[in-house]
Amino acid sequence: MSSMSFTELSILLIEPSYTQRKIILTHLQQEGVKTIDGVATAEEALAFIEHYPPDLVISAMYLPDGNANDLFNSIRNSDDNINFMLISSETHFAILDPIRQAGVVAILPKPFDNADLNRALRATLDYIDPEELELSSYDVNELRVLLVDDSLTARNHIKRVLNNLGITGIETAQNGSEAVQILDQNDFDLVITDLNMPEMDGQQLVEYIRQDLGNTFLPILVVTSAGDDPRFDNIQQAGVSAICDKPFEPQSIKEVLYRIIEGD
Repeated sequence: MSSMSFTELSILLIEPSYTQRKIILTHLQQEGVKTIDGVATAEEALAFIEHYPPDLVISAMYLPDGNANDLFNSIRNSDDNINFMLISSETHFAILDPIRQAGVVAILPKPFDNADLNRALRATLDYIDPEELELSSYDVNELRVLLVDDSLTARNHIKRVLNNLGITGIETAQNGSEAVQILDQNDFDLVITDLNMPEMDGQQLVEYIRQDLGNTFLPILVVTSAGDDPRFDNIQQAGVSAICDKPFEPQSIKEVLYRIIEGD
């Protein structure tokens, strides 16, 4: 858990509606956040960030001059250390999925629950001031991880989270087929895979590891943005160690990794 507090956070709030800005601003102040700036458009946001990079950007999905997906990509291209939170009434999977894959801190609905806002702010602190994963059976710095995801932005985000936990021995694959070739020639302590991928998906990869390779001990974590995928029962039966939703909080992924690696 981060040693920082909400009072140390600097936040840029992007919301076209003045009324909504006031509501969100009030909730943030109630959580103890003191440094909050507000703008209404993506252009204003990018100009502000260029001169005063915040710790966290909170944005609506739809802006007068663009949307949150495009804005987040622009921010990531200029500064990979800025965290991003979406507050939106949008519910369509196809619209929300790109920003989930890119690694937002949280996606909150309108209206949102104060407990969800508090959790998202704590996740932001964990990104800013990460704490290394401590294992009794492994040296974290020597862990070998195979990360499998067809999305480059998702791979980069997950690598960033793992690096913050002290895990640096990471090899990547774009899909299950590529992962199979790597697994045939190398040993790993952990496999982290997306569920939905071309050529060979996450379930097929899990089945290959458990059945074809006969490896029943290798921890496998599936990360997915499809929170209600009907294949979850099948992939659990195939032998996955844990399933984690995108976006995920650093503390949550830390607890999951500890459980599946240590076996507790």
